[in-house]
Amino acid sequence: MYQQEKITPYSSNEKKSQQVEEMFDNIAPTYDTLNHRLSWNIDKMWRNRAINALQQYHPQRMLDIATGTGDFAILAARKLHPQQLIGADISEEMMRIGAKKVERAGLDKIISFAKEDCLSLSFANDSFDAVTAAFGIRNFENLDQGLKEIHRVLKPGGHLSIVELTTPMTFPMKQLFKIYSNTVLPLYGRMISKDRSAYEYLTKTIEAFPQGEEMMKIFHKAGFAIASFHRLTFGICTMYLAEK
Repeated sequence: MYQQEKITPYSSNEKKSQQVEEMFDNIAPTYDTLNHRLSWNIDKMWRNRAINALQQYHPQRMLDIATGTGDFAILAARKLHPQQLIGADISEEMMRIGAKKVERAGLDKIISFAKEDCLSLSFANDSFDAVTAAFGIRNFENLDQGLKEIHRVLKPGGHLSIVELTTPMTFPMKQLFKIYSNTVLPLYGRMISKDRSAYEYLTKTIEAFPQGEEMMKIFHKAGFAIASFHRLTFGICTMYLAEK
């Protein structure tokens, strides 16, 4: 078990996945605003990098894991022009907001949403040309199982592109990020979202989540023969690419 798997949003006896679902349902109305404000809109650049990495492969059937309100899915549909893109998440409230955004963007014939347990996806083996995930895999109750499921539903030669928040490794960004993530982020998140625990939980999972070379071992363990990582914005975010 990895450290972030032991961290839960609330002090209850429910499974972590149930608590994460409740948390995202609670913060869904303010999630987009907080994401953009707390990252100074740099999160949009990170998503762009991850989608651009897939352009050379021209994926036609895509899956966006932990899709949330669909920002990553919408960007992928606009830039990659797949025939079909499914956004999967455990939070129905997040996807409800995402469906409205997709309709406004005129992409509802391409993008659909499905409530899915990322540890036990309902899709058949070898279903997708590409899988994406933005800021979601660190919430998996079992990271190894979640990545194995992603590997299973990817077609041979299919590609995985992930962006995930990480902790900078070098001075002074490491120290500055720790101060910001442990004071400003949870305080501002609590003020806007009204959920006292959510952004404290999210901060703790960033600090506990495996990164860099350690994640490479985890990808290989899940079955990916080829994997690489690229630190973005002084290591505040990391892009992971893998191929089946």
